[in-house]
Amino acid sequence: MLRLTKKADYGLMALKYLAEHPDVPAVSAKDIADAYHIPQQLLAKILQRLAKEGLVKSHAGMNGGYALARSSREITAFEVIRAIDGPLFITSCVTVSGACDLHDSCTIKEPLARVNDSITDVLKKMRIADLAGTGHDVHTLVSIKS
Repeated sequence: MLRLTKKADYGLMALKYLAEHPDVPAVSAKDIADAYHIPQQLLAKILQRLAKEGLVKSHAGMNGGYALARSSREITAFEVIRAIDGPLFITSCVTVSGACDLHDSCTIKEPLARVNDSITDVLKKMRIADLAGTGHDVHTLVSIKS
């Protein structure tokens, strides 16, 4: 089964929360963690990673916290997942190295590569604004090509 890691899930939830609170200059990791009942320390590490990747801005100090670095309509789900988990591959043969003992005789490499590309395309079209309900209807973003 294809699944997001908990870290990627929490990262998307955090950016969704920030998108839903655009008038707040900085939201603490604690506020986001409390809103979704997720571990604060883990979320803080995820937000630090997202700040390092330029998806959120970190504000230090007593009223510090995090804010989106760009508009929620400009940040994609793909960017968030890649920032947290690295490249997205559904199977090892779709990786950059493509290392597999069955490479020459494999009959599913190309179909799986198409699935991987389709998932990547959907995630690149899905904006944080879509997750927050301020963008497109998420259901219209998904179309599987046969």
